[in-house]
Amino acid sequence: MTLPPDHPPVVAPRVGVLLVNLGTPDAPDPPSVRRYLKQFLSDRRVVEIPPILWQPILRGIILTTRPKKSAHAYAQVWTEEGSPLAAITRAQAAALQSALGAEVEVAYAMRYGEPAIGRAMDALTAAGCRRILLAPLYPQYCAATTATVVDAAADHLKTLRWQPSLRFLPPYADDPAYLGALKTSVEAGLAALDFVPDVLLASFHGMPERTLHLGDPYHCQCQKTVRLLSEALGRPVEVAFQSRFGRAKWLEPATDVQLEAFAKAGKSVAIFAPGFAADCLETLEELAIRGREQFEAAGGKQFAYFPCLNADAPGTAMLEALVRRELAGWI
Repeated sequence: MTLPPDHPPVVAPRVGVLLVNLGTPDAPDPPSVRRYLKQFLSDRRVVEIPPILWQPILRGIILTTRPKKSAHAYAQVWTEEGSPLAAITRAQAAALQSALGAEVEVAYAMRYGEPAIGRAMDALTAAGCRRILLAPLYPQYCAATTATVVDAAADHLKTLRWQPSLRFLPPYADDPAYLGALKTSVEAGLAALDFVPDVLLASFHGMPERTLHLGDPYHCQCQKTVRLLSEALGRPVEVAFQSRFGRAKWLEPATDVQLEAFAKAGKSVAIFAPGFAADCLETLEELAIRGREQFEAAGGKQFAYFPCLNADAPGTAMLEALVRRELAGWI
């Protein structure tokens, strides 16, 4: 069919994949961290305290004192490519693009910070993607992570006259592709050590305990991941939860408490973070740096941190398998 002369350009239809991670400040300085924390901690799925009570606390003591401390922590892990989380997520998108080929357009976004989900969706639709798979890079479902990606995408759809069709990558806590990639990664980490760790410790990001009682499946899915991974490895794997914040009771056991106990018991430890798809502040600074310091301060001698799956071959193969499955019927 011949288009009329005044018809706007028509872009050939394509399929898009948008990898989404949590987010990062633009720079390791207090103003950038303050902007990031304000957006992150204002999400009502992240902090479920009524805004009338929470916002004065957030805008008062938290955004006054915490940005400087967090900026110092970010500075310890910042790279020439920017924050580790942004650099690695960008590399994951590039590796997945290479694996999927020209039939699919792959991009990445951050739930908080840049590139924002809505802006990334617009870029994909401008490239002709009328069908988009959003892939939250959270193996275990949590309302404070996975659900916020859906919220942000839905909010952006409300602003569009011509909406693309969307799919969402489900959580993959017990998926064989994920467990296989974890097994390969952990075994490679163990093989590179000059000691055999007494304890293999899986550290997940913590959540307030009340979220479990309210029906969030996160705790159960973390436990299931570790149980299945332990079976695959043929050795026990301990579970712990990191990043406690505030006075509320959080999921236990706490990672820092466990590290101190293992050190005092004279046990060597190898720690990894299977709930994170990419290394970030919480893994590189909180575990690899501060975790080691806590362990050694308590008398521990042998400590190792294993990187996340990142954009390495096992992680990329896992992402390709998961994404191809969800794109069935579209490509």
